[in-house]
Amino acid sequence: MIFQDAAAYAASGFAPKVCVIGAGPAGITIARRLAAAGIPVALLEAGSNEWTEESQDAYKGVTVGDPYFDLDATRLRYFGGSSNHWAGWCRILESYDFEPKTHIRNSGWPIRRSDIEPHFDETYDILGLSPFRPDVPITDTFRLFQVIKSEPVRFGEKYAAELGASKTIAVVLNTEVTELSGDGRSVTGGKLWSRGQAAGEIHAPYFVVATGGLENSRLLLWSNERSNGGVVPNAAALGRYWMEHPMYITGDALITNQAFELDHEGEAFFMPSPEAIARLELPNFHVQLETAPYRGVKAMIAGMACYAAPETTEWLSHKLGQRLQCTARVHMDWEQLPREHNRVALSTTERDAAGVPRIELHWKKDESDRRVMLEGMRLFGEEFARKDLGRIHISEWVRNGEDYPDGMEIAGNHHMGGTRMSDDPKLGVVDRDCKVHGMSNLFVGGSSVFATSGQCTPTTTIVTLALRLGEHLSRTISNS
Repeated sequence: MIFQDAAAYAASGFAPKVCVIGAGPAGITIARRLAAAGIPVALLEAGSNEWTEESQDAYKGVTVGDPYFDLDATRLRYFGGSSNHWAGWCRILESYDFEPKTHIRNSGWPIRRSDIEPHFDETYDILGLSPFRPDVPITDTFRLFQVIKSEPVRFGEKYAAELGASKTIAVVLNTEVTELSGDGRSVTGGKLWSRGQAAGEIHAPYFVVATGGLENSRLLLWSNERSNGGVVPNAAALGRYWMEHPMYITGDALITNQAFELDHEGEAFFMPSPEAIARLELPNFHVQLETAPYRGVKAMIAGMACYAAPETTEWLSHKLGQRLQCTARVHMDWEQLPREHNRVALSTTERDAAGVPRIELHWKKDESDRRVMLEGMRLFGEEFARKDLGRIHISEWVRNGEDYPDGMEIAGNHHMGGTRMSDDPKLGVVDRDCKVHGMSNLFVGGSSVFATSGQCTPTTTIVTLALRLGEHLSRTISNS
């Protein structure tokens, strides 16, 4: 069933056992898993079937610290959530991403990758993937790994017919939960806003917040403020340890011995070994070689750099005003450390149309980000040369510690942390089952529960964790 607003839903008399707030990849996946177990679910979506300026306005906010994307552009607020602009890049966190690391403070998850592996096959089915190929060792410390660039799944489009025909899932569009009410032990209800006005409350035995890697923190922060700590009674970590994947072009490569496979777009992805990052005390990262980043005349010259006489290439580059170094561009993405000061906060002055404070995102890169760039590139360059694969040129701005350049990607639009998973309520908001510490019926889905971010895109892991949470809730409800 799909209802266009809260009034139509209320008139139906539908009685959910679980209220899932947010109809993006996590929310839809959790709702489908619960419905498969025969559990009635209300799935609330703040937006409509399509993008509207009015809905998107609720995502406006400010960033304090380093330059970042506009907060109303880095995610989408309509049915299917940010899957509507997802690029389709897939990879699951590595096994050692879940492990604590002595050189990274507050690292480690309370679960291991083996805890989510039973859900891999269903994740592949949802995202249209084949199992990932095994990694291929390329040097002593780097291995080639597969990033699957799938046909991006738009969750609202893919599952609209199924959800519309369901008698167990009630999708409620144009309806947001502005705040949850709680007594410090359980959530007692959620206040609704629909079609530009207050629309009563929703009640259910269980609630799942799955509104995204920024909005999960926002909703819980505001709910906790309004309820005097009744929604997140252990709130020391709430909104904190927020993470992104910084990503920049950090150099160029001359490939003289292509002893590795390129994907269909002429790219290759390399990841360091756990032993290497432990020895250098670095977070995880990957190096991406883009062998075809240039077009036209630049492409011709780039090709000559590998196959023609170097002096010819240098002459052509000079004559045409090109500053080409090599045959490939080096792109680096890395794991940002979980820092308490990187956080989602509430504005004290700005509110959206529903009266909810807008987000004030505090985000700043630090010396650990500088260090992983430089040391990671040095390690890759040394290994690349040692195996006689070619030579790596590190960009001057990286070598000299200059300002981050304008005009590059900045980050991956990957919003992680803020309601992180931990056994310790002082360091996390949810436990290993994604249940909010101290609350009996409140759960969180999505990348906000990531304890650390690894080096890969989060969507595949988000879906896998959502399946695990859906299964846990199904067992909990069935046994109650």
